[in-house]
Amino acid sequence: MRGPLVAVAGAALVAPLVLAGPARADAAPYTVTPLTFTVEAGDRTCTVDADLYRPAGADADNPAPAVLATNGFGGSKSDGSTDAIGKAFAQRGYVGLVYSGLGFGKSGCLITLDDPAVDGQAASELLDFLGGVRAADDGTKADYVTQDADGDPRVGMIGGSYGGAIQLATAAVDPRVDALVPLITWNDLGYALAPNNTGARTGVTSDTPGVFKWQWANGFYLIGEGQPLLNPSLDPSRINRLDCLHFATRACETIRLLNSGRYPADKTKEMLAYARSVSPVSYLDRVKAPTLIVQGQADSLFNLNEATATYRTLKAQGTETKMIWQSWGHSGGQVPGELDLSQGNLETSHVGQRVLAWFDRYLHKNTGADTGPAFSYYRDWQSGYGTAADVPALSQSLYLSGDGKLVDNRSKVARGSRQYTNWLVPTSHSESSIAPLIGLPDPKPYDTKGTYLGWRSEPLTAPLDVVGAPKATLKVVSPKAERVQHSGDASDKLVLFAKVYDVAPDGSRKLVNRLVSPVRVPDVTRPFTVELPGIVHRYEKGHRLEFVIAASDTAYFGNRGIKPVTVLHAPEDTGVLELPVVPAG
Repeated sequence: MRGPLVAVAGAALVAPLVLAGPARADAAPYTVTPLTFTVEAGDRTCTVDADLYRPAGADADNPAPAVLATNGFGGSKSDGSTDAIGKAFAQRGYVGLVYSGLGFGKSGCLITLDDPAVDGQAASELLDFLGGVRAADDGTKADYVTQDADGDPRVGMIGGSYGGAIQLATAAVDPRVDALVPLITWNDLGYALAPNNTGARTGVTSDTPGVFKWQWANGFYLIGEGQPLLNPSLDPSRINRLDCLHFATRACETIRLLNSGRYPADKTKEMLAYARSVSPVSYLDRVKAPTLIVQGQADSLFNLNEATATYRTLKAQGTETKMIWQSWGHSGGQVPGELDLSQGNLETSHVGQRVLAWFDRYLHKNTGADTGPAFSYYRDWQSGYGTAADVPALSQSLYLSGDGKLVDNRSKVARGSRQYTNWLVPTSHSESSIAPLIGLPDPKPYDTKGTYLGWRSEPLTAPLDVVGAPKATLKVVSPKAERVQHSGDASDKLVLFAKVYDVAPDGSRKLVNRLVSPVRVPDVTRPFTVELPGIVHRYEKGHRLEFVIAASDTAYFGNRGIKPVTVLHAPEDTGVLELPVVPAG
């Protein structure tokens, strides 16, 4: 899934996973054979376009384990980040099978958002090929793949975003997958496209529909619809339609409902049910393959909270799971030394080493392979990754005071009230927009006076390292929102946006990774919690931490109508910001 314009289709989704480039000096030679497969996927028959990478020396007497991969949203087997997976692993002695996902490139059928019953089933038939159960359409067989049993190939999967979720979908329908490495992918599309960071009943999932992330969501739609008109995915019966040419009908209906700005209870429940049915949150209980989750800290599409939800679910059910938070995601963030196979750094980057070790352990069955810590995270203030036995817990509390301060003790809270109100147009800007992708300047994050409230701490006397998702407990007063919030249309509920800044001694503000937490408040008469996006950040000595709630944001739909908001403060009853703090250094 990519940015909001078809014109920039190559920039946002798969660009970070740069796997193409010159071969390593000691790379093994390999051959590449184009293949097609006719597969049964759900209730349809589809043609899958693939490339088979065969390392030199792999034969029936000397089989090799396999790596299966597909593209990110809008890509194909031929884009720079997908075919390079085949190259990279064939050079290292793996059989590679890289294919265009359903609805993309020269593969047929409609786009079904990595639905296990469709996309997962199609991938399962490719496992039949690697297991020697079936041949490609031209009769080609792969009789040189290591087998765990008759028809059971030794195979791992790797890929980013759309090519990450397909791994979990495949493993949910086919237990033959031996290892997964999903990068920068989602847990719940309902959350990703319309996030609500309050009232979660499981992981990131909330029963109250969230705030429509219109830039990203419409980008998906435009890129999907922007596939060539003669693409084999196109159902001829759809040619006369003005929309929904390449998507499954329910996927289009979801986008239409989100764009409408009105969310009646019955239709919204159906929309969320569909989005979750094609998301890992609905089928992780069937995923048993060892999984190395890699998520990006700079990612306003699929944030760290989604990866954390998947990680915790898999761990709780006993699936072997580890997680890495790297620097880059859909919103950029690539830095020297991070995974970038165009630089040949699989063996030298932290993530690359972990991927190789993961496949060594589970595909080569090297029980001595060190797959690394349970959790590691990129630090931009100190060389090397930080590590932990688990995602750090909330450990430090700050209180919202009536004088606009964040204080470390409830007794320091000043009584008082403060108010903001929304305009009918967005007045805050947080996430990086599409402007840089089309050559235009991207404004720095900003908030317009009178449309937000902020609370600042005193200057820090020592560095403060935050690793994980902060959480705020809030209570607001909004009579206009209260009068309409039970109308049966969720879009009448109050919308607000929470975020945390780093304020330097000179007063300049930095929004960490340019992330914001959209909230559609279930009931303004009750306190509610807000889980902010996970971050990894050092607040240096002398800096201040600022917590902000704003009325709007340019990347999202906002409030319907003007809804003034008042926040009350008293020592015995005030908002609380909790931080997951780790020892500095």
